[in-house]
Amino acid sequence: MALPKRKHSKTRGRKRRTHWKLGNPALVLCSQCKQLKLPHRVCGFCGYYQGKQIIEIKEKKKKFRR
Repeated sequence: MALPKRKHSKTRGRKRRTHWKLGNPALVLCSQCKQLKLPHRVCGFCGYYQGKQIIEIKEKKKKFRR
């Protein structure tokens, strides 16, 4: 198995890792209630998916505003 001849510096390793970052999740508008949701998931606010009610939401969640 190959071994490095010399120790790699911290800077060299950190330069290589600059691309290891998380991206923002893709969000889409729900067709029923117009709230943001993850694509291909049931809406957590109204319970609809592709125009059909999948789950019953007992109480409406209020949108958090800053």
